[in-house]
Amino acid sequence: MAIEKQTSNYGAEQIQVLEGLEPVRKRPGMYIGTTGPRGLHHLVYEVVDNSIDEALAGHCSHIEVDINEDGSVSVIDDGRGIPTDVHPSTNRSALETVMTVLHAGGKFGGGGYKVSGGLHGVGISVVNALSEWVEVKVWRNGSLHQQRYERGIPITELVAQPDAEHSTGTSISFMPDALIFSETTEFNYATLSNRLRELAYLNAGVKITFGDRRLESLKEETYCYEGGIKEYVTYMTREKDVLHQDIIYVEGEKNGVQVEVAFQWCIDAYSDTILGFANNIRTVDGGTHLEGLKTVLTRTLNNVARKRNKIKENEPNLAGENVREGLTAVISVKVPDPEFEGQTKTKLGNSEVRGIVDSLVGEVLNEYLEFNPHVADSIIEKAVQAFKAAEAARRARELVRRKSVLESSPLPGKLADCSTRDPSESEIFLVEGDSAGGSAKQGRDRRFQAILPLKGKILNIEKTDDAKIYKNNEIQSLITALGLGIKGDEFDPSQLRYHHIVIMTDADVDGAHIRTLLLTFLYRYQRELVEQGYIYIACPPLYKLERGKNHYYCYSERELQEKIAEFPSNANYSIQRFKGLGEMMPQQLWDTTMNPETRMMKRVEIEDAAEADRIFTVLMGDRVAPRREFIETHGPRLNLTELDV
Repeated sequence: MAIEKQTSNYGAEQIQVLEGLEPVRKRPGMYIGTTGPRGLHHLVYEVVDNSIDEALAGHCSHIEVDINEDGSVSVIDDGRGIPTDVHPSTNRSALETVMTVLHAGGKFGGGGYKVSGGLHGVGISVVNALSEWVEVKVWRNGSLHQQRYERGIPITELVAQPDAEHSTGTSISFMPDALIFSETTEFNYATLSNRLRELAYLNAGVKITFGDRRLESLKEETYCYEGGIKEYVTYMTREKDVLHQDIIYVEGEKNGVQVEVAFQWCIDAYSDTILGFANNIRTVDGGTHLEGLKTVLTRTLNNVARKRNKIKENEPNLAGENVREGLTAVISVKVPDPEFEGQTKTKLGNSEVRGIVDSLVGEVLNEYLEFNPHVADSIIEKAVQAFKAAEAARRARELVRRKSVLESSPLPGKLADCSTRDPSESEIFLVEGDSAGGSAKQGRDRRFQAILPLKGKILNIEKTDDAKIYKNNEIQSLITALGLGIKGDEFDPSQLRYHHIVIMTDADVDGAHIRTLLLTFLYRYQRELVEQGYIYIACPPLYKLERGKNHYYCYSERELQEKIAEFPSNANYSIQRFKGLGEMMPQQLWDTTMNPETRMMKRVEIEDAAEADRIFTVLMGDRVAPRREFIETHGPRLNLTELDV
């Protein structure tokens, strides 16, 4: 086979050197992960994190974040202000150095900040590189210092003028560059609000004001929680039936590592919700701080259970997942020299943190349970019940496994599998009923698309335990088809058979209910699937609009009316409403919903884990009152009156 030569010479002139902030504009994904909405909002987080670092150092008490009328964002704090004197290495002002040089900041030498979330020192310079313009104001030494940048390049000198009214602080205003963020440059209020509220919980006493000036009237919220993460746990459990009223709280410092933990057990929950943070960064992939917490909880409660004779000598210890059933917890550690895995900082690696958390939590928890024996008994009794349920589930699993061996095929018979064995390119569509399943099987691309029809509505696992799960045929088919294995420590992400798990249900109330039941199962059973971005929701059209020989698919009522409005006033047309996927011909289903070239799909993501947990509790839990209140509050906005009934 002939190979075409791209160049005749390969010398020094072929080596491209990117200077200053050019690498960031050339490969923005390396620094902010994506140029989609998540990366866009990450710009705000980078700027706010600098202000939070000032608060951690004890120099900032108020942070103001505003989305301005033109869509830009301003972050103002009352910290010390970025230094403005000349930097000895660059011969430029320290401000310009921080704004234009990667890995320049006050977080490396140990003198500027004791702890910091901005580990790599690329935050503000990356924001500068990826913005159409940035305007910086610094109040220091009785003067206001100002400078403007465009796409990372300073276009004005650093100008200073007397300003006796302000003490110290920094203001960063920036407009994201549409050349970089081609999908959107519009900030989402709810997304930013969730993160700012979270930061306020994690930094007790710090006041964060958030305003949106894009509206006719200013929308503004203030977050300030003197109780810190204790109030965070209260917020997370407010819709649940708690096992004990007191929130167990641990605060301490050892070898420079600060540890804060707040936790509370709930009666009406069969899984745990533990949020971990390191230097204010959410560690979604866990780390040594979470390992230390889980270890000490298991050991302490087993010791107390044996001491109180709740576990006999000949009985085995309670497992970690038994002890944590119903637990809501927040752990926040502040580490001077954090070791994160990658720039995304989703897993803490410092080995010393494990022992520090274990030591500090163990001492406080032992003392609390000793002085509150009724709480200890309640927690242990719930854990014992969880242990018995787990044993029942294990026996149910063994029956399923033996049945699978006898039938010689571990995969469910109704699964129409795809031919490829590469999970990264495989998709599975979870559809309701045989009718929709038939259309999907005929319309799919058999090479990489699998179909699993589900009969009726699966169990609501928010209200049940593992034993019932493994006796349910539909859920067992789902577990087996996806390759999930067994809940808990047996789950291995590498065994996942499809990296696109697509929920495809009818566009009616029953379809929405089935979709919610599936999301509840996936979120509660294996949350990693959601957090790692494997779950999608298909978006089939609601209408087919025909006029003459032309036809159009419309995905919402609004889109339908807009299309009709384009027709002449006396035009004849017909509308077909797809109430079920089974009503669509296989080719129609492929063209509109399954073809990767033309379909729309929504990836299920968790921006606010605490809010996600609350919503599942409200909508799928046992308590009716919170669910009624939710519907009455959000019904008008969501147009629930227009749902098919």
